[in-house]
Amino acid sequence: MKLRIRTALLAFGLTLGQAAMAQQPLTEIKVSYQPALYWALPFHIATEKGWWAELGLKPVFSTFPAGVPQIAAAASKSWDVGGTGGVPAVLGHVRFGIKTIGVSNDESAGNALLASKATADKFAKDPSSIKGQTIVLTANSTGDYAVQSCLKKWGIAKSDVIIKNMGQAEIISAMSSGNADLGGLWAPNIYTLEEKAGARVLCSGKEGGAFVPGALIARGDYAEQNPENVAKFLAIYLRAWSWANANKAEAIAMMKKFYEQGGTTISEASMKKEFDTRPTYSLTQQLQNMDRSKGASTTDGWFGSIAEFMKGTGAVQAVPSPNDFVTDAFMKRVAADPKLREFASRTK
Repeated sequence: MKLRIRTALLAFGLTLGQAAMAQQPLTEIKVSYQPALYWALPFHIATEKGWWAELGLKPVFSTFPAGVPQIAAAASKSWDVGGTGGVPAVLGHVRFGIKTIGVSNDESAGNALLASKATADKFAKDPSSIKGQTIVLTANSTGDYAVQSCLKKWGIAKSDVIIKNMGQAEIISAMSSGNADLGGLWAPNIYTLEEKAGARVLCSGKEGGAFVPGALIARGDYAEQNPENVAKFLAIYLRAWSWANANKAEAIAMMKKFYEQGGTTISEASMKKEFDTRPTYSLTQQLQNMDRSKGASTTDGWFGSIAEFMKGTGAVQAVPSPNDFVTDAFMKRVAADPKLREFASRTK
């Protein structure tokens, strides 16, 4: 009898505790990203699953068509944390003190140089014939980085081609209408152009020898003042990938909805290709990649190469040291907190 009473009181106490937690106001966190992109899918999954509130956060999202305008918006503090490409992440550090706090995915295969249906055979058979041609791409982007790596692979200098800066939607339109033959794109725009216009990938960043990391970022001042919120943000993001990789069929269904909300429609085969060609990283893998105990980390190498590229393009005047902007402090905070560590690895 006493045991039943104690059990009932314990259950009642837990209920009261849960109710009190539910009544606590959520902390707003402003999250920036680019819509209909693979690495941004975790934000959608976490929202659909209600995981932000589980850690006491209320996300306010802002979206951008590419990394450069996204980074520029940091000046007005319109966002606190988010995801972006590796190239704009470096630019963000140089211009606004933005910190890279993790890697969203390996998008080396998801950034590429494409040729139109009419010219693909010619350029594929003889890449040197690209000399003198116009390439439309989004400047200071991961797509730009991939294209330059491919040109270098073929012994073609940037000065050997004409580069025209365009947004991704403009590139798709230009190549679909026959007004451009060569374009630098990132997924899923790559698949859109392949499926709707018969374009073909000539070379991806991976094939060009460039590792293209996606970056998880935070404004420097926000991260310094709100380290616990940044750690919670990372735990939520990592959990979404843990769940997605363990539940791919449902994740792909959610991807379809997420992409359509962003105005992008691709085949299920292309959505599966996103998962198959773009590795993501668990908390343990993130920490291993960012480990500096034996010198520069793997992640330092990835972003150091991007920084060298950006100096070559004139986007930055000097090569910044990854030590100054790539930090594992917040991943370590997740790992050091039993609740966040367990949360980040959940597959349900």
